[in-house]
Amino acid sequence: MKSFYSIFLYIVVFTFKLFAQPQDMHQIAHLEKDYFSQSIKQARAVLPNNYDLKYCRAQWLIEPSVKYISGNVFYLFYHNDSLNEFQLELSDSLVTDSVFMQGAMLNYTHNGNILTVDFNQYLPASQLDSLTVYYHGVPPETGFGSFAAETHGTNNIPVLWTLSEPYGAKDWWPIKQDLNDKIDSIDIIVRTPAIYKVASNGILVSETVLGTDKISYWKSRYPIASYLVAIAVSDYTVFSTQAPLSTGNLSLVNYVYNESLNDAQNAINEMIEHLIYFDSLFVPYPFMNEKYGHAQFNWGGGMEHQTMSFVGNFSYELLAHELAHQWFGNHITCGSWQDLWLNEGFATYAAGLCYERFSPNLYWKIWKGNQVNFITSSPGGSVFVTDTMDIPRLFDARLTYSKAAMLLHMLRWKIGDDNFFTALRNYQNNPLLSHSYARNIDLKNELELASSQNLDEFFNDWYLGEGYPSYQLSYDQNNANLISFTLSQSQSHPSVSFFEMPIPVLFKNALHDTTIVFNHTFSGQSFSAQLDFKVDSVIIDPTNWIVCNQNTVTKTHDLSVSNTSLKLFPNPAQEYITIQAFGNIESITIYSIDGKIIKSNYVLPSSQNKSLKVDIIDLEAGTYGLGVITKQNIFNTKFVKH
Repeated sequence: MKSFYSIFLYIVVFTFKLFAQPQDMHQIAHLEKDYFSQSIKQARAVLPNNYDLKYCRAQWLIEPSVKYISGNVFYLFYHNDSLNEFQLELSDSLVTDSVFMQGAMLNYTHNGNILTVDFNQYLPASQLDSLTVYYHGVPPETGFGSFAAETHGTNNIPVLWTLSEPYGAKDWWPIKQDLNDKIDSIDIIVRTPAIYKVASNGILVSETVLGTDKISYWKSRYPIASYLVAIAVSDYTVFSTQAPLSTGNLSLVNYVYNESLNDAQNAINEMIEHLIYFDSLFVPYPFMNEKYGHAQFNWGGGMEHQTMSFVGNFSYELLAHELAHQWFGNHITCGSWQDLWLNEGFATYAAGLCYERFSPNLYWKIWKGNQVNFITSSPGGSVFVTDTMDIPRLFDARLTYSKAAMLLHMLRWKIGDDNFFTALRNYQNNPLLSHSYARNIDLKNELELASSQNLDEFFNDWYLGEGYPSYQLSYDQNNANLISFTLSQSQSHPSVSFFEMPIPVLFKNALHDTTIVFNHTFSGQSFSAQLDFKVDSVIIDPTNWIVCNQNTVTKTHDLSVSNTSLKLFPNPAQEYITIQAFGNIESITIYSIDGKIIKSNYVLPSSQNKSLKVDIIDLEAGTYGLGVITKQNIFNTKFVKH
């Protein structure tokens, strides 16, 4: 390996040769979270939204064995108002060499991670202008590794990649990072030693060998968010195939480590089924004129760079997840990191839909159960992100990924399959959102239009609210097979007073079963259904349509003790229960259904206490255990609080 000093000289020499003259041409190895959060708080700034990026041409010199970048970035921009300065984000760790406009060098300041260019005059309003920024340096250690130089394989082959989400683009190039302006088109030109290949966005136009170097030219003519621009450089093995989609054959181009070639080829062939499925389920692949591809890097996970996902492996769910981002995250990008679920929730759910489509009787069931168990492993947490500077919260797997995915699943359950998928297609086809940005309200509007339902309460509970419900069902069935039951609910977090949802309930015995949906609008609500068989078991939400856990089902006549030793009534009850015993009652204990003591040591006087009225008004709705000690016996039974 070359020494850093010799590599530095190499970079300086070729920077001069390639970039000396200004030209005016039209998805886990993370750093410590506290360091990342600190760097964001120091570096993040909001630029004035006073111009629109129309075109970008980026030219970079890269040696993948060294963490270093040099080059220039040309911007063509439009501004409605007159401008006397132009601002971009660029890390203070990088050095700005010069800024040119139409051959003239401009004055600039570069501090606080902001590059401010002084035009020394006001540019007239409503016109196109351009400038070029020349820079170089060692990108800082921030975020998810926004600019990483590592090795792969037993021979320690260099590999360099970028990963800018959410705020890392400024670490390696001057850019406007806000989620309000996609670059309409971009050209990416990378010079490397000739032994390496470059993977990037769009279409590979050319690879030109110049002596011991190679210039790779990629172009994209679809609007792109700045954090989705990326390059990866290594000794990649490249293989291509095609996917027959609704609007033609799409090229699939894959840059992989040679040691992973067989795994990658097998996985990509399987992934083509997912691509065909999404192309028909949502809308036609949104970057049809270019490609879809993968570039391997050293993460355990992946990053959905537009038309070229970076992946650390070729697992089934990872490839499906990153592929789905091409629709949800790239074609339509969240308009604020508060609504990151519009990217990650959809991609997570779409990967689940692949299980539903291709393994409905096995992995789909397992996937849903795993999501629910993960979400309910903690009592709080909303899908909505209140602090977008809290990076661990922003990328919280339980909330931004799993709960967001199941929020979509519950929406599908609530409004029906036809309405749900119609709304998703309308969302993708909306001309105000297509190849642009969206907020939560945009999706909600499409769901309400397609279903003719008001979803305010649903989003208040499941998107803004925290936690999940637990259901308590007590039932009985008469001799005519009429089943009557009461359905109560408790919540894991006080932010939601009640989750109003249609509840599927399965009634079954060894020979028969039926599932009936009941619209649950308040806790303690009573329902009945006429069946044609005797039930021996009842199951709430048998196929995981709803995020809920710790549900209990009790047969009503099992709850009351009606022998001569002890009686308990009413049961179910709302405000109090009465206990009658043959002998004197000495103490009682109320405990939760999982055995935790709620109230205890009700020690009573030794006089004649054969009847006791117990206040339960302060208990949450649910099923409880009751222990009663009399002078003669110890009793254990259950009761239901509505």
